[in-house]
Amino acid sequence: MESAHTHAILVERVLHRKPITCPQCGKGFKRKTTLEQHMRIHTGERPFVCLQCGKSFAQENNLIAHVRIHTEERPYTCSQCGKSFKRKSALADHMRIHTGERPFVCPQCGKSFIQKSNIETHMRIHTGKCPFTCPQCGKSFKRKSNFEGHRRVHTGESPYACPHCDKSFKQKASLELHKKIHT
Repeated sequence: MESAHTHAILVERVLHRKPITCPQCGKGFKRKTTLEQHMRIHTGERPFVCLQCGKSFAQENNLIAHVRIHTEERPYTCSQCGKSFKRKSALADHMRIHTGERPFVCPQCGKSFIQKSNIETHMRIHTGKCPFTCPQCGKSFKRKSNFEGHRRVHTGESPYACPHCDKSFKQKASLELHKKIHT
């Protein structure tokens, strides 16, 4: 199954002319500086630090977006519906809801997506890759959200509280189902 992932990288590199290759994972880049930034994923280097909370980032643009959590600034506004965003890229992704554009197409099955992250998650169906593994029981997951929900089985945490009574739930979907008894 790894060959499907390798094939997807090769297709990306040929179609988008990305001749500079990461020696660790094979991902292609147009610029050497972009590869250097990417390498921080593998080295763990996080040189950009938030002065308010100490959280660190591999890329400066992620720090800039993070600081907006503290300031609540949302400078990018949709001209169609007025929704605002902390990142310009998030606005660009959002605009595809209005235009119907789905530029990220799976080379295996042809399914298309609005966001690049969605096709990356989708590709795990074809590759079988499950990058999120529970350290307690060894169960693996394709999606981070499913892994986080599973972890609550071990911790007992129930973060989703009903606003109408004193019940709380491990999964948001369980809370939503429960709230219907109050209507």
